[in-house]
Amino acid sequence: MNILMISDVYFPRINGVSTSIETFRRALSERGVNSTLIAPAYPGAERDEPDLLRTPSRYIPLDPEDRMMRSSAIRLRHADLQTQGFDAVHIHTPFVAHYAGLEIARKLGLPCLATYHTFFEEYLFHYVPMLPKSWLRSLARRFSRGQCNAMDRVIVPSRAMASALSNYGVRQPLQVLPTGIPEEQFHGGDGCYFRNRYGISKDKQLLLYVGRVAHEKNISFLLDMVDHLRRSNPRVLLLITGEGPALPSLQAEAERKNLNAHVRFLGYLDRGSELHDCYRAADLFVFASRTETQGLVLLEAMALGTPVVALADMGTRDILAGERGCRIAPPYADSFADLVGKLLDDSASLHQLGEEARETALEWKAEEMAARLESVYAETIASRFPASKLRPA
Repeated sequence: MNILMISDVYFPRINGVSTSIETFRRALSERGVNSTLIAPAYPGAERDEPDLLRTPSRYIPLDPEDRMMRSSAIRLRHADLQTQGFDAVHIHTPFVAHYAGLEIARKLGLPCLATYHTFFEEYLFHYVPMLPKSWLRSLARRFSRGQCNAMDRVIVPSRAMASALSNYGVRQPLQVLPTGIPEEQFHGGDGCYFRNRYGISKDKQLLLYVGRVAHEKNISFLLDMVDHLRRSNPRVLLLITGEGPALPSLQAEAERKNLNAHVRFLGYLDRGSELHDCYRAADLFVFASRTETQGLVLLEAMALGTPVVALADMGTRDILAGERGCRIAPPYADSFADLVGKLLDDSASLHQLGEEARETALEWKAEEMAARLESVYAETIASRFPASKLRPA
């Protein structure tokens, strides 16, 4: 099987979409499923690599992290793509990639799938605050409905996202398929080394947030939570890793609330090494986003034995269901703080929760999710070409 993927974002841009694509491509490759990815060229990552086609892109005003691919450059690849024997096109983002991917699929006569990674309904108003939220929500729903209904099948990372798209009026088949955790994510990490490197004493009780530092991640809620918690637990320290557009305002907020002794912003950490150390060092992983289609970082933390306390909104509900290795927090900063404080005060329960976290994460292995994606591809191809069950030569 040979799949053409296309996305408006990929490494070195770090986010959940990039991680999901990389995880699935590696696991699919181990199953003998080939994939070629069309993605933007970034400064420093501009050349093609084997099975990775970097497309000329331009700077996006007010969004220095991302790039916009040039549709004309993608079209120049059409003739070469026709010779590659692809069986399906898999779109991962709804911008240039969506329309270019659909054009390629139609030109090559291939079935076309899309993964709906981002809950745009609760995303846009953070970046276009001058328009009424109701307008933006309606726009996001119409936009998503039209794009999804143009697909042969739509993949969603959680049941909540499948329900949302159904309510939008999406009528194409919806397949719930979360991103899994690679085998290497369950190993490594040195918490003591991490504490020593950053000068964090052993008596500090570490809370950790990992992810894009963006407005929709609701990190300000975590600052409020720590503000409450420090009054009963002066040893608490929240580590915020990652970067993004909300970083300056969050740093200013921490300063206003006199949280400098209880909050540290660490920036990006290398996912293959230092981030593992960070997870291992943490006593709890805390998460308050209400817009996640899955919440992959929760599983990353749990895979390394770090228990999770989070709000159960959208995609995080599937991970938090059953509260094995995790706890669902109330949606109020003071109540969230009370729950975290009780867990930090009970080392035996915290240790047990860490063991449960690893066991739970094992149920989300990348290999299993890749096997399910391969089946989705096969079913989609067969539904387009029912006589032969294969793409015509």
